[in-house]
Amino acid sequence: MPELPEVETVRRGLVPKLVGRRIVRLVQRRRDLRVPLPAKFAQRVEGRMIRAIDRRAKYLLLRLDDGNTLIAHLGMSGRMTLHDATSAAEHPFERHDHVVFETDEGWQVRFNDARRFGLMLLAADEAVPKHKLFKGLGPEPLDEAFDGAALASRLKGRKTPIKAALLDQKTLVGVGNIYACEALFLAGISPRRSAHTVQGDRADRLVAAIKRVLLRSIDDGGSTLRDHVQPGGELGYFQTRFNVYDRAGIVCPTPACGKLVKRLVQSGRSTFYCAHCQR
Repeated sequence: MPELPEVETVRRGLVPKLVGRRIVRLVQRRRDLRVPLPAKFAQRVEGRMIRAIDRRAKYLLLRLDDGNTLIAHLGMSGRMTLHDATSAAEHPFERHDHVVFETDEGWQVRFNDARRFGLMLLAADEAVPKHKLFKGLGPEPLDEAFDGAALASRLKGRKTPIKAALLDQKTLVGVGNIYACEALFLAGISPRRSAHTVQGDRADRLVAAIKRVLLRSIDDGGSTLRDHVQPGGELGYFQTRFNVYDRAGIVCPTPACGKLVKRLVQSGRSTFYCAHCQR
């Protein structure tokens, strides 16, 4: 599933071509995504100008000029790609191009979702913060206000392993399996450690590592393991910088460590770590 860096990469790729532009046509090629597309979707969106594109957790928020927000989620395999008039003419729609937007400047955005776990909904701007999709979500890890003290307060009293706590969207949002593994490695914290013990300096180190990993991945265009592409069609390449994720049996990258990266299963997910460097 696309994680925060992949979604933020998509957002940044769409902004230059969509913000300030008007949607002149919406082609709805299939309605039955994770939830059905809104009733009269094309009618409600065509003619609207996109004022801004924001992100909350792993959701894209396209702010329209009529006071509504188009909420989009990429699901497990979704992607949004940009095509100019020439590119669109040379590349006919693919089987899984379910929703297509065209702007007054000639750009086309195709939402492709092979597994159909993505979604698109409409909500009034003022209703978005209280929408059921966002109710109970934790803080954004890249916000300046999110620091070690903020994380420590959310982990206080929690006996679950710290890796599981990081994947809980009520603790903080957007840090999926890949980035939790990488951040815990950089912070020198074992994924098995009980979450309530991550306080003080440990919490400070972990927050710094989370921010570092996420920002580096965004700069690299995200991680392309299977489906993720940037709106312009480019692949992300943060996967070439993984320290531990999917590197079981490889020597730990820490100088002079010499131990092998290990894999264990936590809550049904693969965890990769160095038992020597992470305590």
